[in-house]
Amino acid sequence: MISRTAFLLAALLLASLSWMTGWTIPAWGGAVMSDAEKKKKVEELYRGYKKDFSQVEDVTPEEAMRLYREGKALFIDVREKREQAVSMLPGAIPEEDFLKTSQVVDGKILIGYCTISYRSGKLAERLARWGIRMLNLQGGMLGWVHAGGPIVDRTGESRRIHVYGPKWNLAPAGYEAVW
Repeated sequence: MISRTAFLLAALLLASLSWMTGWTIPAWGGAVMSDAEKKKKVEELYRGYKKDFSQVEDVTPEEAMRLYREGKALFIDVREKREQAVSMLPGAIPEEDFLKTSQVVDGKILIGYCTISYRSGKLAERLARWGIRMLNLQGGMLGWVHAGGPIVDRTGESRRIHVYGPKWNLAPAGYEAVW
């Protein structure tokens, strides 16, 4: 029988190797996934979640990047503060700050996101009832980084991403996923 210490050391070694190589073993079991497989899984998960807010308009990560570069987008981060402390999209504001503003947001296109854009889809649905249009970022932060979009923390560009939990440990190689 393997000792608890040996088991923990083996698990730590496996986690370290997977982080250094960018490969993950998904929480639901199965084989190691490539970046292409992770991206496909992000897209599949989002399509499944989208059924819960089917009337909400989406925006692809690539289109959101274009709108941001042109100064036309305002990102609304609907994640918890502990998630936002790890990293955010450039120029994003927390949902809480957005909801406190009583003024129109200078004609910007509002784009909501979270880890995979389920929570932001539900917010977009609520905002629509108030007459506020917010697009939902397809695949959330995970879709964004798979499309090559940058993320930032308090010091600048970051390679750390809060993925909410092990089920969403689908960040591409070179990123440190935390939850």
